[in-house]
Amino acid sequence: MSDFLTFLNTADLDTLTQVPGVTHSVAENLIAARPYHSTDECLKVKGMGKTLLRKLELFAEAQRDESENRAMTPVEEEALPAFIEKSEPAQEKAKRGESFLTRLGRAFVNFLRALLRLVVLAIFIGGIGALLYYGLPYIQRTFIAPVERNTAQIRELEAEISSFQSQLDEMNVRVETLEKSVEAYTVSIQKLEGMQAELDTQLQANNDKILLDLKHEVMMTRVLDTLARARLYLAQSNFGLAKIDVQSARDLLVVLEAETKDVIHPQVVTRLDLALGNLPDFPVVASGDLEIAWQILMSGEAPAIPTVSFTLTPTPAVLETLTPSPFPPSTVEATVTP
Repeated sequence: MSDFLTFLNTADLDTLTQVPGVTHSVAENLIAARPYHSTDECLKVKGMGKTLLRKLELFAEAQRDESENRAMTPVEEEALPAFIEKSEPAQEKAKRGESFLTRLGRAFVNFLRALLRLVVLAIFIGGIGALLYYGLPYIQRTFIAPVERNTAQIRELEAEISSFQSQLDEMNVRVETLEKSVEAYTVSIQKLEGMQAELDTQLQANNDKILLDLKHEVMMTRVLDTLARARLYLAQSNFGLAKIDVQSARDLLVVLEAETKDVIHPQVVTRLDLALGNLPDFPVVASGDLEIAWQILMSGEAPAIPTVSFTLTPTPAVLETLTPSPFPPSTVEATVTP
């Protein structure tokens, strides 16, 4: 126990705090309560107990055993340098004993390693070059060229769509123009019908030649406007409405022929009958007959038609374009005095 008491009375703060469970404050309390004459006095120190006292005893014994081992170490350390001194000359001798062939073999192995690295590097660079040489054309053919072709085709389609859109806009403008012309002719025909009805009423009351001539002028104007509207209906592919207008103009022209005895009117009626026979199944042929009838009425004589020997088999077709009448709807203003 004297060794443990010596430890308690001489151990410094750092040594005491190395013991597990001994805190800094407990170590200070142990140092402040020195000197100790027995181990039981340690139990009076604040923070100490039997368990911690046992740990201090074990730590003191470990310190004593370590000091004893250190006392035996110099004998072994003195033998170690002698062993080293004996082994070092053997290693130097082994180094000096290497032959020229050994050093040459080692250098050759190093050379082969360096050459292998160069070969691997050359193969790697060659592989990259081959990949670029063969891969770029493949990428060009497989990916880039199709994309360029598709882009060109898309641009062509866009140009065609733009062209079709322009044509559609032009057709819309033409359709609007035709519709406005039809409306104008309709208004004109309605006014002419009203004027003709008024003239018929006045002629029943007063059979004046001037009123009769004026009535014939109004009827002829109605025929022209009705035929002009029929041509516009043909341009719109409204074949049914066109046939109705042709029939109306034909009936009106028959009445006018009976009153005026004009030799041109029968030729016009014949052409209108042909047009009625071709509507609505053969609008193209009917359009030609209607055009001839129009020219007869406008010029006063039948146009010269060259004789062609062939058999015509008309086929139904949609009249896509028809030049509307160059003449605007007629406007007849007359003052009728009974």
